[in-house]
Amino acid sequence: MNAIPAKVAQVPRIVITTPPSPDKSVNPAVLVAAQEAGVSEIYRVGGAQAIAALAYGTETIPKVDVVAGPGNIYVTLAKKFVYGTVGIDSLAGPSEVLIIADSTANPTYLAADLLAQAEHDSMAAAILLTTDATLARQVVAQVDEQLLNHPRRLLTEKAIAHYGLVVVVDSLTTAAELSNEFAPEHLELAIADPWALLEGIRHAGAIFLGHSTPEAVGDYIAGPSHTLPTSGSARYASALGVETFMKHSSLIHYSPAALQSVAQAIDTLATAEGLHSHAESVRLRVQDQLETEG
Repeated sequence: MNAIPAKVAQVPRIVITTPPSPDKSVNPAVLVAAQEAGVSEIYRVGGAQAIAALAYGTETIPKVDVVAGPGNIYVTLAKKFVYGTVGIDSLAGPSEVLIIADSTANPTYLAADLLAQAEHDSMAAAILLTTDATLARQVVAQVDEQLLNHPRRLLTEKAIAHYGLVVVVDSLTTAAELSNEFAPEHLELAIADPWALLEGIRHAGAIFLGHSTPEAVGDYIAGPSHTLPTSGSARYASALGVETFMKHSSLIHYSPAALQSVAQAIDTLATAEGLHSHAESVRLRVQDQLETEG
């Protein structure tokens, strides 16, 4: 999800870092995915040390210009620390989902979707906003039931206990307004007509429409990059994309006549700022041009 946009942007060198297993091997699935994405440079290192290696370079890992991709809190803080030395895509995490549901939603499905985020991280947020009080109670009961034999129960329970929330609202409009305030990474619209409510959604990293579109399809197969803005940053940021790996330079060219036409305006502005040589850099050129013409 990070390599393909970089390839489209024609990035000449794409590097992957991945933490090795205790036997120092790399997960075969990661190697296959890297090969399929056209990446051949892989280093067995993870965590904050991987970010440092990419930003500053080591004897074995040449430094890069952009570091992209989510990680745990140590990775995120390391990216924040090296920003400026390198570019970064965003400060991602912890993961979060907000679900807006009405009476047509299935409480078993909603509980599974909430737990799908909670099992990521003990700090992950799982929030349900619903117009149906009965559904709210059913979802809470289903969450408890599905946690009973959960293989990541301790971590998931901690997330639900600290960052889980079920709220009954008076209307879907209110739910949309609250969602916009939260600006979730993942927003599920588990309602009868998600397309109608979509017009009221202003801030969300990725939006999943309808009862058959759980957030997990975005994690694995839907298509758009799933490196998404978190912690309210969807108010001003978007998902990682081709533009993450691109930049632009301004091209400016003035003919002698064009420079003469704006010389007075530049002189006025430079003088107002007290920048003598700014004004002189234009005045001297224009004066020489006028003398040559005269």
